[in-house]
Amino acid sequence: MPTLPWTVPNAPSGHETALIMASRFEVRSFKDVPRFFFHSLMVWRQVRKAPGAFGASLVARPLKRTFQTLSAWEGREQLTTFVKAEPHRSTMTSMRPTMSGSTFVFWDADAAQLPISWAEAERRIDEQAAKDAQRDAQGEPTG
Repeated sequence: MPTLPWTVPNAPSGHETALIMASRFEVRSFKDVPRFFFHSLMVWRQVRKAPGAFGASLVARPLKRTFQTLSAWEGREQLTTFVKAEPHRSTMTSMRPTMSGSTFVFWDADAAQLPISWAEAERRIDEQAAKDAQRDAQGEPTG
């Protein structure tokens, strides 16, 4: 499982709260895996320079067609600015048709406790995915 290790673009001062975002993406086909991975690397370069990014990591599971991200941010504003900037913005648009599923989860954590473990992030992603699946089965909108 290729993992891009936790990197710290901007070290938190140690007393603030960090916004944590964890995500899991699944592409429809194995032929989409190289393209998604390529785009992930472009976004990885972007996050390493992003203002307000306290840290980030990526796990690629190409044989399962899944990719997971884990990042910590100064706040929602910094995360939103990152998402709307290039290359993240065009990556979302161009990859959307190849996706078979996505799960996002957000929570606050003490910045002094960074990095968040992948075990914690995966537990939260799995919980959110189960909630989303339950809502889908009941015909309720997700989000």
